[in-house]
Amino acid sequence: MRRRAPALLPALASVLALSAAPAGAGVLRDRLYDAGDGVLVVAHRACHQPAPSHGFEQSVPENSLAALERCIALGVDLVEIDVRRTRDGVLVVMHDAKVDRTTEGKGRVSNLTLAEVQALRLKDAHGGTEAPPTLEAFLRAARGRILVNVDLKGPVAGEAAEIVRRTDAADWVLFKAKARLGAPPIADLPLYRDLAFMPMVAGKAAKRAFGLAQITARQASGDRQIPAVEMVALKRQGFVAVRDAARAARIRVWTNTLATKGWRGVLDQSGDRKALRDPDRAWGRLIDQGVSIVQTDYPAALLDYLDHRGLRGHVPTSIAVADVGSPAPATLGASSRSR
Repeated sequence: MRRRAPALLPALASVLALSAAPAGAGVLRDRLYDAGDGVLVVAHRACHQPAPSHGFEQSVPENSLAALERCIALGVDLVEIDVRRTRDGVLVVMHDAKVDRTTEGKGRVSNLTLAEVQALRLKDAHGGTEAPPTLEAFLRAARGRILVNVDLKGPVAGEAAEIVRRTDAADWVLFKAKARLGAPPIADLPLYRDLAFMPMVAGKAAKRAFGLAQITARQASGDRQIPAVEMVALKRQGFVAVRDAARAARIRVWTNTLATKGWRGVLDQSGDRKALRDPDRAWGRLIDQGVSIVQTDYPAALLDYLDHRGLRGHVPTSIAVADVGSPAPATLGASSRSR
């Protein structure tokens, strides 16, 4: 039986809301690809830590929809999430291989069905009411409001890319993978034909710093532009080599201050805990040396620090889209290669 026209109106309105993202939302991806537009903040496992200076006194579960909403409220640029596959082949947002630490349940994600995972509740100071979200649900909630960096825990890139396209979230998701010496540009692979991709350069990828620079330059030389390169456990010479190669390619440098992993052995003040005590010696020194994307477990504190130093860049004043399914580098211009 044909539905009556009035019943179609709410669905039509939702479709229009999806297709008509606010003009300001495009600033998010534009900033990612503009190496000179301030420092970007990445919330590791979303914004799960308290942020008293912004009115959030309690923690919320990591990798949760509540932590996503807090990131959006804070004005974080990117939210990092971890993705695993359930026994019945559904991608869910979960960092650990087991659910033991973050939920009241037990067992490996790969041994549980989606129904079993979503019957669990994420541990919360208030008793826990939220189930671990699926990747699709997370992307539908985030779409057009914040950039999402997907950390894939297993060979599920193809499945994740399919979900990104199905949810019309291609403009808001950043994939990443480790690059090897001599490997062709990963961003040119058919899998990433319409998706943002960032190579990761690890200290073990080459014996000498020159090799790390070669990896960076090679990954940035493809037909499709990459926005950044992530440093993984680099020592001083490796950091300088990758940074200089990134500058030459006009892309951003991403590092992590979770546990001094981004620039190991160079700055003993580069971890989050030390950054909370002395941000100038941790976050500040990294930024002054050329880092323009910082991943942290304390995004609110980093945002406050960047605001204090005037390093935020062109920040959108309003990002909101209704869900329909559920020394810093000099200013650098954007590449003319396709994104």
